[in-house]
Amino acid sequence: MDKLLIRGGRPLRGEVAISGAKNAALPEMCAALLTDEPVRLLNVPRLQDVRTMRKLLDNMGVATETHGERGGMSFHAADPITPEAPYELVKTMRASVLALGPLLARFGRARVSLPGGCAIGSRPVDQHIKGLQAMGADIVVEHGYIVARLPEGRTRLQGARIATDMVTVTGTENLLMAACLAEGETVLENAAQEPEVTDLAEMLIKMGARIEGHGASRIRIQGVERLRGCEHAVVADRIEAGTFLCAVAAAGGDAVLRHARADHLDAVIEKLRDAGATVEPLEGGIRVFSLGGRALKGQSFRTTEYPGFPTDMQAQFMALNCVAAGASVVTETIFENRYMHVNELVRLGARIHVDGRTAMIDGVQQLSGATVMATDLRASASLVIAGLVADGETLVDRIYHLDRGYDQMEEKLRGIGADIERVSA
Repeated sequence: MDKLLIRGGRPLRGEVAISGAKNAALPEMCAALLTDEPVRLLNVPRLQDVRTMRKLLDNMGVATETHGERGGMSFHAADPITPEAPYELVKTMRASVLALGPLLARFGRARVSLPGGCAIGSRPVDQHIKGLQAMGADIVVEHGYIVARLPEGRTRLQGARIATDMVTVTGTENLLMAACLAEGETVLENAAQEPEVTDLAEMLIKMGARIEGHGASRIRIQGVERLRGCEHAVVADRIEAGTFLCAVAAAGGDAVLRHARADHLDAVIEKLRDAGATVEPLEGGIRVFSLGGRALKGQSFRTTEYPGFPTDMQAQFMALNCVAAGASVVTETIFENRYMHVNELVRLGARIHVDGRTAMIDGVQQLSGATVMATDLRASASLVIAGLVADGETLVDRIYHLDRGYDQMEEKLRGIGADIERVSA
């Protein structure tokens, strides 16, 4: 099992190319199931979750191919397709449930295993199920599988008004894709507004879907009988960009993040500026300059749905707060079990007290290197940031979590001056 060895204390300077967003690429790969024509994606990140999704589509009978240029990948879901997502593939990745809506909408039936993924708290799929039931699907959960089909005599899902009980990104994406082939109009209320949802909608529109309101809390979809193939470039990963912003801010330095979208990171950038870092939008990227460490001031924040402070950036910003001057309070409102990185940060010398969903951080003069263990994807990134600023060597174990969501992170960090290497156990 690979680990990351980090020797901290070096400023970060240079340029980093931000990859395509995992959370956009995965639903867009599933969107290829909606048509029997070829779909070509560009800027697909090289990640374990992408490889798992490709295996899942291959297993269904989708012809997939990788193209070297610009992270290209093509998908052709021509008949016959087996509309099933087995547990063996789904267990490692919650995003596999995104196959449910497209399979049901196009083939009238689907059998998808209940998903696995990061152990960061309850992320129920009941909102997906309720929404598809509102569109006329018969759904049961049996033997660990979601089994869905259209009623006897029906050939298409029916448009409906769907108001989810909570804001759910994958739920919005699943229902959005299903509605594209439904009969009549579907209105999604309380829809997720994340840029990845908007990017998926833009891809579906290229395929011939009729969608209005994406990027807002109400999305209207007029169903069409069929969709066509398309070419689409995956939007840049705002969470990868935010992670590198925090890394440079905490360690100190001056870096340009190419392809990053400042307009997708307003809440994070505002907090970084308040902390004392300089963050400037550029044409085609973002520049960040920081003196690092104690020159920064700890920032309190509360995670919430987009466009608020993202839960996927909570751990990384907490790592910055650990070395910034002063006290800060972090409140996690999205997931109830997303402080598993705290004990590992404490091993590095951080001073953090957790009370329920609130973490109180007192910045320290210096973290000290130690062996730590990653518990989930974003926790991994926070430990890497902490290692970059710690004195001595930090060894981050279980980095397979990191490989699920960051495209060659250690190579990118090494390219801007970090002393970091991947080592085998």
